[in-house]
Amino acid sequence: MKIREVLETLKGVLFGKDRAVELALCCLLAKGHLLIEDLPGIGKTTLALALAKTLGLTFGRIQGTSDLLPSDITGSSIYNKKLESFVFQRGPIFHHVVLVDEINRMSPKTQSALLEPMEEGQVTVDGVTYPLPQPFFLIATQNPIEYFGTFPLPEAQLDRFLMKISIGYPPRALEREILRRGGLKEEIVNLQALITPEEVLALQAKVREVQVSERVLDYLLDVVEKTRKHPLLLVGLSSRGALSLLAASKAKAFLQGRNYVVPEDIKELAPYVIPHRVIFREEYESQREHLLKEIFEELVVPVE
Repeated sequence: MKIREVLETLKGVLFGKDRAVELALCCLLAKGHLLIEDLPGIGKTTLALALAKTLGLTFGRIQGTSDLLPSDITGSSIYNKKLESFVFQRGPIFHHVVLVDEINRMSPKTQSALLEPMEEGQVTVDGVTYPLPQPFFLIATQNPIEYFGTFPLPEAQLDRFLMKISIGYPPRALEREILRRGGLKEEIVNLQALITPEEVLALQAKVREVQVSERVLDYLLDVVEKTRKHPLLLVGLSSRGALSLLAASKAKAFLQGRNYVVPEDIKELAPYVIPHRVIFREEYESQREHLLKEIFEELVVPVE
């Protein structure tokens, strides 16, 4: 399967980022978007560019700043003297893979300009709707410890991200290898496309066909219900959140060569799909890490 070749190629290039590579591919196959919360210099841009190169997709980058305008993302209509009419100039959002670096440095108004592209795969400017290239995959980043001059993403925006992950520092041995090679820039530039955009769309269609038994579906619904009734939470998982967890689980199953979802898929991806979608009671915010562990310990895993 070609997608396995893509996965192994990316793992071979992006040292120590196997987990992040798998999750990013799952997110793309599930037609979702990815939020990476991590420190600068960890390899977020490298991951996004390598993914685009191996999948034969175009790549665009948007640097989040407080003075960035919505039109800097979507594009705008500019008057053309020769044509004596306004011509739409496409913005950097018109790529297959778009990296939005430091998304929380954008003003709320500019952040909201990403909602339509993420949800509908299109952009509307001056009353005219323009479709984005397909597949469309947005990867946003934010720094978890630097809050000065930032605008926290509202719940509605966070909910548009299928997963929220962090990459973390590489193990010492792998970092030594990175230092020996002097970085990965040359290797990323020389990466060859292993599949085409059309093949990516076909893979996304196959992911939607992955089977989910009634028992596994009940297991997922039990997880959702636990979040809605949990004493630590003010707001539990929404129906869209449940659909996101199901879509991610299907993508994981497909990536592992299965045409059916097992409970372990749901349990394994829950830490990346659920936490940014639920709202904790203020006094329990420090217990965030224990929530999912407690929920899954109480559930009985269905046996097929």
